Amino acid sequence: MKRRVVITGVGVLSCFGVGADTMWDALCNEQCGIDRITRLDPSEYKTQIAAEVRDFDVAERVDAKLSKRADPFTQYALYCTDIALEQSGLEVTEENCDQVGVLIGSGIGGMDTWQREYEKLLARGPGRVSPFLVPMLIIDMAAGMVAMQTGAKGPNLAIVTACASGAHAIGEAAAIIARGQADAMITGGSEAAVTATAMSGFCSAGALSERNDTPKQACRPMDRDRDGFVVGEGAAIIVLEEYEYARARDADIIGEILGFGMSADAYHITAPAPDGEGAVRAMRAALKDAGIHQDQIDHINAHAPATPGGDAMEARAILTLYGDDSPPVSSTKGNHGHMLGATGAAELVMALMAAEHGYIPPTLNCEHPDDFMTFDIVRGEGREASIETVMSNSFGFGGHNAVLIARRGCA
Repeated sequence: MKRRVVITGVGVLSCFGVGADTMWDALCNEQCGIDRITRLDPSEYKTQIAAEVRDFDVAERVDAKLSKRADPFTQYALYCTDIALEQSGLEVTEENCDQVGVLIGSGIGGMDTWQREYEKLLARGPGRVSPFLVPMLIIDMAAGMVAMQTGAKGPNLAIVTACASGAHAIGEAAAIIARGQADAMITGGSEAAVTATAMSGFCSAGALSERNDTPKQACRPMDRDRDGFVVGEGAAIIVLEEYEYARARDADIIGEILGFGMSADAYHITAPAPDGEGAVRAMRAALKDAGIHQDQIDHINAHAPATPGGDAMEARAILTLYGDDSPPVSSTKGNHGHMLGATGAAELVMALMAAEHGYIPPTLNCEHPDDFMTFDIVRGEGREASIETVMSNSFGFGGHNAVLIARRGCA
């Protein structure tokens, strides 16, 4: 029998600033953090907008000796880890350190470091490239440095599944606890991809919205006029604990991870399988893992990145599972953009906050859904709802599908 896994702490950094409450308030007030890019001159790019993290001071929570050797995506993870541990009250000590692990996902990793050092290589030669280039670039370093910061000596690894990385990380971290290999895991996703190379690649792939003149209306999940996603960045880190372990120290329990499902499309390097068959299998696997019926899901946080194919695929998957009689479905990417490897973690947190507050913020800019999207989309106005159990979908380039099921509090 697998062990129960609960959430005791959350740390979020987004285009809206620091904190899960900050992000939640922005969703409820229908704010959009997408604007013209400031980190680089975007004038030559087809897409000149993003949801950047701004006015962020890593020194507020992270030791300077550690942070100066960390790429921004790792800095975000370190910062949010400190917030999450503070909320959870979990202390990593000599007695428990080998039972506390770290698993953090990212889709792209240290692109800022790669960009800076490659420019240095071209301008000044190989001898001037930083010896920290590789350690700062590689995706597993977020988990490695979080362990260094906290002293956690349990299982330590990273997951890279593009836009599903954060969700896969949480699901696998929960599985590590469930099978008894750790009592607690620091997990989630982090991304800092507003760089010249990353933006160039996404633009060349035709993946991004080109509504540069109207950035607040650019990301349009499930709207028939959607034209691509908008890059967002930030991090969401959560503390997972085995239920009895959390109870023994009288921790406040935010929610419980009930189920995790994953699958592969085996179809295309960027496009999802159009019929949504892989997504359906992942959703059904999550329901089976949770031991619940699909009718027990009270709210679905859709991946819905606002790409023509991606949104249509997920809509077909939801229709396959539910027909027209679905629980309320929404996407928050119209507010915070697509946070890539961090988005699955951030959206799970927002789905649980919807359950906590009994309110589903509207899907921003979803004015005219495709005619075949006949399921229940929360749009136009937010909706009060009684929510106990949520499903959060994440799908990534390469056909990686991850679905998390969680419930608020702990029964």
